Amino acid sequence: MSHQEFYDDLEIRDPEVREKEQMAALSEQVAWAKAKAPYFSEILKDVDAADITSLEALATLPVTRKSDLIERQAKETPFGGLNAEAVADITWIHQSPGYIYEPGGNVSDYWRVARSFWAAGMRPGQIVHNTFSYHLTPAGMIMEAGARAIGCPVFPGGTGNTEQQIAAMMHLKPQAYAGTPSFLKILLDKAAEKGIEPSYKSASVGGEALLPPVRQAIIDHGVTVLQGYATAELGSIAYESKAMEGMIIEENALVEIVRPGSGEVLPDGEVGEVVVTIINKTYPLTRFATGDLSAILPGQSPCGRTNKRIKGWMGRADQTTKIKGMFVHPAQVNQTIARHPEIRKGRLVVANVDGKDIMTLQCEVDGAPEGLTDAIAASLQSVSKLSGHVEIVAPGSLANDGKVIDDVRSYE
Repeated sequence: MSHQEFYDDLEIRDPEVREKEQMAALSEQVAWAKAKAPYFSEILKDVDAADITSLEALATLPVTRKSDLIERQAKETPFGGLNAEAVADITWIHQSPGYIYEPGGNVSDYWRVARSFWAAGMRPGQIVHNTFSYHLTPAGMIMEAGARAIGCPVFPGGTGNTEQQIAAMMHLKPQAYAGTPSFLKILLDKAAEKGIEPSYKSASVGGEALLPPVRQAIIDHGVTVLQGYATAELGSIAYESKAMEGMIIEENALVEIVRPGSGEVLPDGEVGEVVVTIINKTYPLTRFATGDLSAILPGQSPCGRTNKRIKGWMGRADQTTKIKGMFVHPAQVNQTIARHPEIRKGRLVVANVDGKDIMTLQCEVDGAPEGLTDAIAASLQSVSKLSGHVEIVAPGSLANDGKVIDDVRSYE
């Protein structure tokens, strides 16, 4: 396989070398964040950065969630004290839904998207038609920075204006597309209606799930399409290669899969919430919970890249549910389970029977010690302030789908 297939040698590092280098960078970042970012100085005050040199040590650090960003930014503008560089040195300030503000640093490919673009087939000199929004959100700038790092001219099309976008496509003949898969399909379908051959050869898409029928429709138009997985706060997290077997984790990202509503790392293969640590001197997010569900895939990609892989986006982890007029959170289910070491795994099922909300905590347990069911029920009521049933089930019988709360209510 030609080295031209890879963006750089980092992608094909020996996994042991990668882990050693990443752990050194992690320890350095924890020290940097504690020294420079007030938020991390506070939550990591009892942490010795010199001790954070393994994934097991990383798992002991607190998780930061989007709700924390909203709360902190409301008190301390603009970034809630999570930035480790002065605001005057920030290059961009973007806004995301929920009125969350993210910084952009003056670094080439700050959001690290070039690697995913390269894997999708983009090469220097190719024109990239970027249809992500440049308004308020960072999406447009994220993609543009990645394309420019490769050496691609960028047409900043932004969103909407389909007819104008097609006219630009006809005139510029861009070889690559960046944007959502649904908008790409719209452009390709409308161009086909006009008898226009698409100039795109490759596309890197994100912002929404790439559903199999949409992928196939795009391929039928003659365009190779691969997914990238990025967020406004973290930038690129993982990306598809042409092997299309899972998503390869970005080289500067440490990805953990945790039980939703907790910081507990799950075994490889178990579906849980994606928690990411990015090596970033401007915005040193450590154990940032994305709210997305995925799982670690075993082995390495057939494409030759050696980093770990995730299955891809598998839904949302925030399963907060209102029951009998009260919110029940995944964290409360986890607190209940944690009180009983006999429980291997649990899931709160919420049903509606005769117009009444009924919740049942299903627990995987080896056997059923006398009195355990009543004890779990008492814990559930103590934690959630709601009464519920407890059902003991066989180990391995609960679905591996990341659900801590399964709302099966029907109001038809």
